Amino acid sequence: MGFQGYPVISISYAGSSSGLAEEVIVEFIAEEGSSPMEERFKSKSDAREDEVIQSAIVKMIERSEAKTVTLAEGIVINP
Repeated sequence: MGFQGYPVISISYAGSSSGLAEEVIVEFIAEEGSSPMEERFKSKSDAREDEVIQSAIVKMIERSEAKTVTLAEGIVINP
């Protein structure tokens, strides 16, 4: 849907390979020009399928009343 206003939440996944997301990075920006706040969740399995992590992300989106939510494509490979 594109940019719908602030607050903004951006979600990205990272892992040791392109097929396994072991970490989720959630970035929150309250208003234009403000510094982003970041929360990280780690999983021993694929974080995209971890119900506890996914529920926490949904709650963060709801509680922050985010108007824009973005999801980065793919998985960032950790060095």
